[in-house]
Amino acid sequence: MNDTQKRVQEAADKLVESGTERGLQVAAYRYGEQVVDVVAGVADPATGRPVTPDVPFWSASTGKGVTSTVAHVLVERGLFGYDTPIVELWPEFGAHGKERATVRHALNHSTGVPGLPVATTPEDLCDWEGMCAVIADARPWWEPGTRSGYHPQSFGYIVGEIVRRATGKPISQVLREEVAGPLGVAHELFFGVPESELGRLARLEDAPSDFEMSPEMFADIPFFKVVDGYTAAPMAAMPDAGFGNRADVLTSDIPAGGTMSARAVARMYAALLDEVDGVRLVSPERLREITAVEFGGVDEVTAFPGTRSLGYALGATQLLDSPTLFGMAGSGGSAAYADTATGISVAVTKNVVSGGDFTTFDALGGLVLNVEGDH
Repeated sequence: MNDTQKRVQEAADKLVESGTERGLQVAAYRYGEQVVDVVAGVADPATGRPVTPDVPFWSASTGKGVTSTVAHVLVERGLFGYDTPIVELWPEFGAHGKERATVRHALNHSTGVPGLPVATTPEDLCDWEGMCAVIADARPWWEPGTRSGYHPQSFGYIVGEIVRRATGKPISQVLREEVAGPLGVAHELFFGVPESELGRLARLEDAPSDFEMSPEMFADIPFFKVVDGYTAAPMAAMPDAGFGNRADVLTSDIPAGGTMSARAVARMYAALLDEVDGVRLVSPERLREITAVEFGGVDEVTAFPGTRSLGYALGATQLLDSPTLFGMAGSGGSAAYADTATGISVAVTKNVVSGGDFTTFDALGGLVLNVEGDH
């Protein structure tokens, strides 16, 4: 056992033993070779089924990095470009002044349609055609390309429909054929999970909390503001454990999120950085392009400062904020990032949904990035 593997395993075990986490995975690659493959705890508290490296976890917005990667693979193959107007592929999207929005704007969260109708339900999110029709007909909150604001759910439908219009296939199929399959992780990296695979997934649970927000408190948070009946985060579709355990949600294409093992998504990022067993997803030139700064400043939706590239956040957390890190984190505390400076990719998946608390990722991912990065 290498030193990093040992240190991460010990740290993961302590998190589970303390009760902070129930079950988790940590995986890392360096220059195309796996250097960490750690599991701890149980995947399903009800049965005691243990976490194994191949168990997929619903990981919320960590999936946005997977969605973006699918788009970059298709750009690499010439199906569309970053500055292709979305209406060339999806004419209906041009309604209400959105005709100038481009694929680039979709990836950097600047199309101006971050919101969904306030009453949007999980059942609505499972209706691909219905959601795409709602988003296409939405009035932009700003002129596309002039501002950037996190698109919590609409991001997945916009990029996913661009992929579907360009290929004639749902994004889950394109992920399997163009990314997960070639990397040998087609049974560990999903948007819509086949029903036959549901029994393998980790079961999520919400972290205990004594804090409750009143409607007035929600109204003061920009993330929940309502514009013309649309809100960035519909209250009926919050990404908690109940949402992430629903069979209809898990089996539907909702590519603002994703279901994955840590080793699968770390392997995907490794194949963006370098060759992994003969597979490289994009060229070195493309990698430089997709990790360049597209936006830096205060986000129009979250009201927090941040930096993003074409589909990824740059810098992970307050503790792991190197500008050479790119990837995405999920609201439950799972996250996956790669570092262009060190050739390291790392992912942490877990089943305690911790509401944006990335302490576990900081602890475990930080061990990998700091120890392996010094080699």
